[in-house]
Amino acid sequence: MKSDSNEARSAMALVPVGHVRSPLKDFLPAPPAHGHATEEYLTNIRRYNERVRNLESELVIFPELEDILLGIEEFSHVLVLYWAHQVPEERRGVLQVHPMGRKDMPKRGVFATCSPARPNPILLSPVRLVSRSRNVVVVRGLEAVDGSPVLDVKPYVRGYHAIDEAVVPQWMERLRQEMQERNP
Repeated sequence: MKSDSNEARSAMALVPVGHVRSPLKDFLPAPPAHGHATEEYLTNIRRYNERVRNLESELVIFPELEDILLGIEEFSHVLVLYWAHQVPEERRGVLQVHPMGRKDMPKRGVFATCSPARPNPILLSPVRLVSRSRNVVVVRGLEAVDGSPVLDVKPYVRGYHAIDEAVVPQWMERLRQEMQERNP
């Protein structure tokens, strides 16, 4: 089916179901201006990742929507889709980036990265579900900053979401290994 680009790019209504309550007030530390990964920058990234990994946040679902959470506490992990509301409007027009702002990484289209700077700053995080009390779900490991609008919450199902044969490019694997080596 062929569609007109203008028609396909028409506005759509996206309504949050709640918001994030978190001690995290800022995104990942900004990369160095020269774009090379200094040891200080990597140390800051390690500290940030460690903080986020252990951070408990709350998904505060609007009270009138509390019923959408029925049974969610039976899962150990959930996928949280949220709006990166602190991404400035001008960053939403960025089409290509160096991953994590690092010039030693190849420039890639934002859809090939995890950058929050994207046309629609919709982010996805798999997190541990700690507890639920009425319309509040406590999770661990959510990178969303305080006040981020929650768009959706889905249960993580290991047999459905895990893909054993998934392939990632060498530069992404290098980033993962660097973070793992510094965060054993």
